[in-house]
Amino acid sequence: MKEAGGPAFAADSNDADADADADADADADAGGGCVVVERHDAWAVVRIARAAKRNALDRRTRAALLEAFERLAADARCIVLTGTAGSFCAGLDIKERARERAAGLADTAGAEWIDLNMAIRRHPAIFIAAVNGVALGGGVTLINSCDLAIAARDASIGCPELAAGAYASAAGPTAMLSLPRKRAAWLLLTAESIDACTAERWGLVNEVVPTEALLPRAHALAARIAAFDAVAIAETKKSLDHVPARVHDWEGALRYGQTVSAAIRARQAEDR
Repeated sequence: MKEAGGPAFAADSNDADADADADADADADAGGGCVVVERHDAWAVVRIARAAKRNALDRRTRAALLEAFERLAADARCIVLTGTAGSFCAGLDIKERARERAAGLADTAGAEWIDLNMAIRRHPAIFIAAVNGVALGGGVTLINSCDLAIAARDASIGCPELAAGAYASAAGPTAMLSLPRKRAAWLLLTAESIDACTAERWGLVNEVVPTEALLPRAHALAARIAAFDAVAIAETKKSLDHVPARVHDWEGALRYGQTVSAAIRARQAEDR
C-alpha cells in the first residue's frame, strides 16, 4: 500500500514478520515508489528503492526520504536506512542534475542534499546505515551522517568524483570529520573503492557481517536501541556532535555531561 499523501512512498507496513518485507517489495514494484517505509515497535526501516539506478537519489527520492524522516520523528526512536538489490546508494542522480542544468532550471540539488543529511543529524532517532552493497559519493555521505553503520561483507565504499573531474563535495568534507587525513585522502585522491573490512578497520562502519545477516543484525540493533528512553536517546545523540565540536578540555567535558543529565531529567519530568 502507498503512504497516504505521499506518492513517492511505496509502503508503510506495521508487520514485523518475514512476509512484511515481501509485501513491501511487491508494493514498491507495483506502485513505482522510490522509498519504502516499514514501521515496527518504536523503530522503522527506510529503504531506497531505485534499483535500476543503483539507488541514486533524484529530486523525487530526496523529497521522499525527507518526508519519511519527518513522519517518523514522532514515534521512531531508531531508523534503519538501507538500499535495494546490491546497492546502498550511488549518490545523487547526476544525469537528472545535468538535464536540469541544461534546461536552465535552478540547481537546488546541493541545498536539498544538505537539508536531507542535516535532517538525519538533527533527527531525534538514532540512524543505522545498513550498507547492503555499493556506496558511492553521496552514499558515503549517508553513511557518515548516520549514527551507526553495519556493512555486508560484500559491500564497497568509494568516492569516484575525482576521476570525473569533480570534487566529492559532501562525502569528502564529512569523511574528513570522521577519518584521519591520510585515510580521507586515499578515498578522495585514488577514486578507488575500499571493501567492507577496510571500512570497518578505518572506522567508517562499526561492524561487518555476512550479507544474509545484515538486515537481521540491523533490525536487532534497532529494536535494542528503541527500547531505551526516547529523551535519553535524543540527548545522547546531540552530545555526539556537541562534544567534539565545542568541548575542548576535561573540565568542560565533565560539566557538559552534568548539563545533559539535567536536561534529560527535566524533559522526562515534563513528559510524566
